[in-house]
Amino acid sequence: MSTDAVATAVPPFRVTPDFWSQLPRMPLEQYPGTEGYIADVYSNPDGSAMSAGYFALTHTDAPLDYFYDYDEMKVVISGTFRLENVDTGQVSYAGPKDAIFFPKGSRILFSTEDSALAFYVGHRSVAP
Repeated sequence: MSTDAVATAVPPFRVTPDFWSQLPRMPLEQYPGTEGYIADVYSNPDGSAMSAGYFALTHTDAPLDYFYDYDEMKVVISGTFRLENVDTGQVSYAGPKDAIFFPKGSRILFSTEDSALAFYVGHRSVAP
């Protein structure tokens, strides 16, 4: 197969600058008392089984309670997240450059002392 044939068969890669800077707020009806922001940059691009985007959290007294019905990985970009698994009691902190894996079925309480931002990749076909 020639290089030209491969180049035309594969979709182009994508770069989306500054997407993280204007994330929509997560619905207060679902996440009362919290200030979370989230959006997919790419939702199943070109038929992929993955979606990716940014999640930001600002300090509030209430933690953001999220149930994962899919596997997801996050990389913290800034700030520190406090993570608590509601079902197991596991508590951990994740800061800049830390990688996190949430297995399907996890129910996590997210909180932060100030603010935090992460990039995520989820194995799902629906937006959060």
